[in-house]
Amino acid sequence: MENKRIFLSMSQQSGFEQKYIQKALDDNWITSGGPNVNDFEKVLENYLAEESFVTALNSGTSAIHLALILLGVGAGDEVICQSLTFSASANPILYQGAIPVFVDSESETWNMCPENLEIAIQDRIKKGKKPKAIIAVHLYGNPYKVDEINEIAERYEIPIIEDSAEALGSTYKGKKCGTFGTFGVLSFNGNKIITTSSGGALISKSKVLQEKAVFYATQSKDEAVHYQHSKIGYNYRMSNICAGIGLGQMEILNKNINSRREINRFYRVIFEGIDEIQLFQTVNKDCFSNYWLSTILVQQSTKENINRETLMLSFENANIECRPLWKPMHLQPIFSDYPYYGNNVAENLFERGLCLPSGSNITKEEKDRIKEVVNTFFEKHK
Repeated sequence: MENKRIFLSMSQQSGFEQKYIQKALDDNWITSGGPNVNDFEKVLENYLAEESFVTALNSGTSAIHLALILLGVGAGDEVICQSLTFSASANPILYQGAIPVFVDSESETWNMCPENLEIAIQDRIKKGKKPKAIIAVHLYGNPYKVDEINEIAERYEIPIIEDSAEALGSTYKGKKCGTFGTFGVLSFNGNKIITTSSGGALISKSKVLQEKAVFYATQSKDEAVHYQHSKIGYNYRMSNICAGIGLGQMEILNKNINSRREINRFYRVIFEGIDEIQLFQTVNKDCFSNYWLSTILVQQSTKENINRETLMLSFENANIECRPLWKPMHLQPIFSDYPYYGNNVAENLFERGLCLPSGSNITKEEKDRIKEVVNTFFEKHK
């Protein structure tokens, strides 16, 4: 009998979701917005602290789009974006008719390189196009170099959209990711630390900005008895049912973070002593990662057939899902003609990097299967 597939990152029910969903059904509040949405926002605000104002939306992509709108980004404006990320970080730039300017990673955190960021800013200013925003990403839950990136942004007076879609629960110097930028972004997609089935949130610094976000997210309806619209609006608000799922999920957030970090420790043990594998871990005690996904680099080897592809194939043959790191945006066909600043750090990471099963609900039996694949693969290629 074929082994059941081990997925990269599956959602895990808490058992508390039903009571919030049932309340929405009992109250007949089956639409966007509603009591569960309001409560979910408050729970997130209390968790994040730092004077955070949360707007619950239908996706993290919507949150980035609204952040760009609220920053006044329009057609022809330039927005700097980390290249090594998922396309949802960059797509909203094009929604606004703006121009993405991609920046390479650095090798310590795999996130935006401060040196290349400043080079990009200076060069765009020389060309008469000062960037309107910077989209910096906490990749796979690992904080970017917050002090260095934020200092550059403040010096050039460019706001940061902090893409924390993968980093709920991660911290830098004890402060929650998502609270460092002018705006922060969360995702509650089905594969994230917690899920609302789909969904996201925009984190703002003030109640005024939150109210503006809600305005745009609910079709920009003016205050009038009739339906009147003076600005383009969007149907981006989170549903009351999805928010109910989110409230139930928040009750196991810390448990899920601990589970993901335990999975990372599991990989540290099984790869110990294997020279060809480098498990990514945070660079110092300032950074606390939720390890949303545990990731490795497969080093160049003189031994035959040890590379990222052969290892990934061995996992696949055992019905275990693994995937390459995100393909950098500047290498994507849709973005290949836009400016790029850097060398080949992101490209090298993509060519050698692999994401491993990291779900909060991976069982002991599944860990044993993963370990068996690793041991068999490297024993075979001694």
